Amino acid sequence: MKNNFVKSLWVATLILIVASCSKDDNNTEELTGSNDVSVKFDNGFAGNDLILGIANTPNENKEVLTINRFNYIVSNFRLVAKDGTEYTFPKDDSYFIINQETESDNIILHKIPAGEYTTIKFGVGVDQEKYLQGAEGQGDFLDRATENEMMWSWAAGYKFLNFEGTFTSETVTEPTNFQIHMGSLGSDLDLYKEVTLKLPTNVLVSHELSPGIHLMIDANKILVGAAGNISLSEKAVIMVDAVKSPQIAVNTSNMFAVDHVHNGAGSHE
Repeated sequence: MKNNFVKSLWVATLILIVASCSKDDNNTEELTGSNDVSVKFDNGFAGNDLILGIANTPNENKEVLTINRFNYIVSNFRLVAKDGTEYTFPKDDSYFIINQETESDNIILHKIPAGEYTTIKFGVGVDQEKYLQGAEGQGDFLDRATENEMMWSWAAGYKFLNFEGTFTSETVTEPTNFQIHMGSLGSDLDLYKEVTLKLPTNVLVSHELSPGIHLMIDANKILVGAAGNISLSEKAVIMVDAVKSPQIAVNTSNMFAVDHVHNGAGSHE
C-alpha cells in the first residue's frame, strides 16, 4: 500500500510539472491585442549621469568636457519577435528627438502587436528615403527639428547629433567651446546608421502588458569610440569633415546599450 501511495504521488507530481512546463511554453499564445512600448534614453557619460553644465571626468584624450547641449535623432524603430519575424513601427511616426536640455528622453511606440520580442532596432538620424521625400514629406518633424536645433538648412539637411559645450586639456588650459554637429549632407554624404540591441529579457506585449525598455547612453563614446578617438584639442568644431564626421557617426551609433526591461506597466523607476 505504501509503495502504491508513493507511486501515485510521484505520478501526480510529474503531471503537475508537465502541465506547468506546457503552460510556460504556451505563454506567448496567450498574448493578444496590442499595447504601447516605451523606450527610455538614459543619457550618461563614462558611467556617470550626464548633467549639463557640470565638468565630467577626463576622457582617454585627457580632455575634461562640460556638456551644455546633447541632442540626437532616433528613428525607424523595429522589434524582432521570438520567432524571428520583425514588426516595423509606422515610418511616418518613427522620428524622435532626444533632448537633454528639455529632458525629452522617453518615447512611446503606440499600438505594438502582442507578442514576445527579443531585439530592438532603430536608426540614428534621418534616412535618405525620408529626406528625399522633400520638405513637404517631413510632416511636423521638420518644425520639431528646427525648434530643437537639429537643422542646418533644408538644403544641407538634418543634424543627427548636436553635441556642444566647453573643454580643457593638457594643451588647452582655458575653457574652450566645442561643437560637434553630425549629419548627412543633403543626399551627398549619408551618415545615417542603424543600431541593433539584443534585449536581456524578452519584452512581452499584450492588451494587459505595456512594457518599457531602458537604454543607457554613453556620450563619452562619441569622441572615444569604436571608429577611433576624436581629439577636441586638435579640432574643437566639427560640422562636415570627410574623415572625422564618418568616425563620429559610427561612434555615436555605438553609444547605446540596453540596461534592463520592465514587463508590465512600462514605468522607468
